[in-house]
Amino acid sequence: MATFTALTTLPGKEAAERLGEAMETLQPEPTGVGVFEMEDGSGLWEIGAYFTEQPDGVALDLLAAAMGARPFVVSELPETDWVAKVRRELRPVEAGRFFVYGSHDADQVPVGAEPLLIEAAMAFGTGHHGTTLGCLRALDRLANDGFVAEAVADIGCGTAVLAMGAARIYSGTIVASDIDPVAVEVAAANVIANGLDGKVDCVEATGFDHPVLAAAAPFDLIFANILKGPLIDLAAELSGALRPGGYAILSGLLTDQAEDVISRYADVGVAVHHREDIGDWCTLTLRRADRSLQARLERLATN
Repeated sequence: MATFTALTTLPGKEAAERLGEAMETLQPEPTGVGVFEMEDGSGLWEIGAYFTEQPDGVALDLLAAAMGARPFVVSELPETDWVAKVRRELRPVEAGRFFVYGSHDADQVPVGAEPLLIEAAMAFGTGHHGTTLGCLRALDRLANDGFVAEAVADIGCGTAVLAMGAARIYSGTIVASDIDPVAVEVAAANVIANGLDGKVDCVEATGFDHPVLAAAAPFDLIFANILKGPLIDLAAELSGALRPGGYAILSGLLTDQAEDVISRYADVGVAVHHREDIGDWCTLTLRRADRSLQARLERLATN
């Protein structure tokens, strides 16, 4: 199948986002639209789209002129076996004790590592992205500090790599959930492929709205590797599902979005324990206040 790209640039985030939204209305429809700030210090933003049919050049020219963008550059991409390409180019990832790999690299698993098998066709959760890598490092860090979780939730689990990481080191209840039924199917398949069947429950759910999640709560550890908006919307619900003294590992955040999330979670009693930035991405480890412990300490201080 032929694939076409259409790319342009213009200054300013808001204008770039408006152009990206306008491109979604084109005919033939693009299969995907992206808006990214260029990292060369120019202040320009790149707007691009993929098409499976030749895009309408006149419509693109009109959009570019109306938005003050440079003329679109349209290119046809060669057909590529993307799974084979990923297998060639994505190397295994080490995140503390965890080793994320594809079956083609099974012979590279180090002795003593906690292996997590994710096939190349499911590369959106292989650990190569800074958010997944940061979450696995955060889990490893907590475990190294002696933290043990009896109940774990992975909200927006994708491939379930984070839930499986927890299942490798903890023996309690672990629930992986996603709003996307396809992601839930992928997660369940990965759990079986990793020999963790029966240790991770995979469910389709929005937030914590599922009987399996309700039965397992409160959680000692909650992963939410999603996006800034959903993380902020989920703050009160997540805090309510987290055991006092429990931890939340949050990601899917750009570094300049972290403070807004930190502020919102502080409002619901979940404060920063650790922060790690990997490239443009941020992973937050937060802890819910243990009010009973705090009260005991305050009483001791006054006596």
